[in-house]
Amino acid sequence: MLELARNAALIAATVSTGLMAGLFYAFAVSVMPGLGRTGDGVFVDAMQRINAAILNGWFALAFGGALVLTALAVALHIPGDGREPLPWTVAALVLYGAVLVITFAVNVPLNNELEAAGDAGRTTDAAAVRARFETSWVRWNVVRAVLNTGALGALAWALVLRGRA
Repeated sequence: MLELARNAALIAATVSTGLMAGLFYAFAVSVMPGLGRTGDGVFVDAMQRINAAILNGWFALAFGGALVLTALAVALHIPGDGREPLPWTVAALVLYGAVLVITFAVNVPLNNELEAAGDAGRTTDAAAVRARFETSWVRWNVVRAVLNTGALGALAWALVLRGRA
């Protein structure tokens, strides 16, 4: 039963972490470069709409699930034998923890400032709103993408080690 729980937790952690890595990657290589080519008002309006739309149950499931399921995988690999994946699941947990710290310390406050700017069509200086947001948000999103991809790689290697056991 422990082996089944270990496998299930590790697979679920890998999937949810992969979904989050893919989200950050997609923003880094397509969404933000595409929005970067738009006018200031369009940029502000689009990001405000994206920030509102992403707050949904499916996002929350993957975002929170990556943390909870990776922590569960760590906990399930501590007892007894079959601990080979443990360092890799711990590494994934630390990397994803860093993603969460960046998200809550940088990206969410920037999102909140963007929202507080009000309707992009009525904002008197969309260029200033964009300037306070874009460079920092994009930079830290790339860091999140790299860290989250590292967490995914660590979990993938943990799966390889589970398969060898």
